[in-house]
Amino acid sequence: EKAKLLRSQPAQIVEPKGLLYVQQREFAVTTPKDGSVSILGSDDATTCHIVVLRHTGSGATCLTHCDGSDTEAEVSLIMSAVKSFSNTTGYGRLEVHLVGGFNDDRQLSQKLTNQLLRAFDLQPDDVHLVTFCVTELNDREEKDIHFPIIYGIAVNVKTAEIFPATFPEKGPDEDLRSAHILTGATLTNIYDAKMEQLHIGPYFWRPFPHVDFWLEQDDQQILQNLSTSPLAEPPHFVSHIRSTLTFLKEHPFPSRSLFPDRKPRIYKKNEEGLWEQVCSNKI
Repeated sequence: EKAKLLRSQPAQIVEPKGLLYVQQREFAVTTPKDGSVSILGSDDATTCHIVVLRHTGSGATCLTHCDGSDTEAEVSLIMSAVKSFSNTTGYGRLEVHLVGGFNDDRQLSQKLTNQLLRAFDLQPDDVHLVTFCVTELNDREEKDIHFPIIYGIAVNVKTAEIFPATFPEKGPDEDLRSAHILTGATLTNIYDAKMEQLHIGPYFWRPFPHVDFWLEQDDQQILQNLSTSPLAEPPHFVSHIRSTLTFLKEHPFPSRSLFPDRKPRIYKKNEEGLWEQVCSNKI
C-alpha cells in the first residue's frame, strides 16, 4: 500500500536551497536541528537502491545510495552513524525506507533488495521496515522493456516526509565525486552535521585505464558497457559519464592537482542556502 502511494506521486523538483545531494556510494546523516540542511536526496538510481534510515526519537536521518558493492558493511556504517545521534534519546525506534530498482534482465535489483533485507535483519537492533518500494514494486513496462517508476527520492529531515524527486543541481564537485565512484570508492560519509559542513575528499586514484579509448566511443558503446541497465538509464547518463571520464583524464594524479595538501574540500551553506567553499586556511 505504501509503495503504491509513493509511486502514484509525481516527482517533485528539489531546488538546491537547503538540499544536501547524495551521490552513489555516499551517505549523509543529520538531525532536525540542522540549520543548513533540511532535505537529503539522491536520484539516477536504476538497479541501485536509495536507503533512508531514521530514528523517530532523535529525528536523526541518514540517506544513502547503494549499488551492491559491499552491502553488509554499508548497512553497519549507516546504522552506527544514525545511532551516534540517537544514543541520548530514551524513546523512539529505527525505521528504514527502501526505494529503487526494477525488474532488470540481470536481476541485479532483486539481488540488492535481498542483500539489504538480510543486512538489516542481521543487525542486533530492531529495525522497522516502513517503506518497501523496490524491484518488482517499483517496476513499469513499456513495449516489453522494464523501467523503474521512481528514480530518485528526497527526505525532509524536519518532517520525515519522503517523496519522489529530481534534482537540477547535484553539486558541489559533481565530477570529482563521480570520479571517486568510477575509480572504485567504498561508501563515504560526506557530511559533518555538528559543523554543518560538506567534506569532499581527499580522494586518490590511479590513472583511469583506457580513458582515451572510452572517450572516443559513441554514446551507444558507453551506455552498453558502463551501465548496469542500458535500456533504463535516464537521458543524461552518457553525458554524465563523459564528463566524469574527462575529469579523470584531466586529473590522473589527484594528489598533485586536487588534494596537494591532503585536506578535504569543505563547503558550508551561505545565506541563500547554497553551498559555498570554505577557505581551508581558516580552519
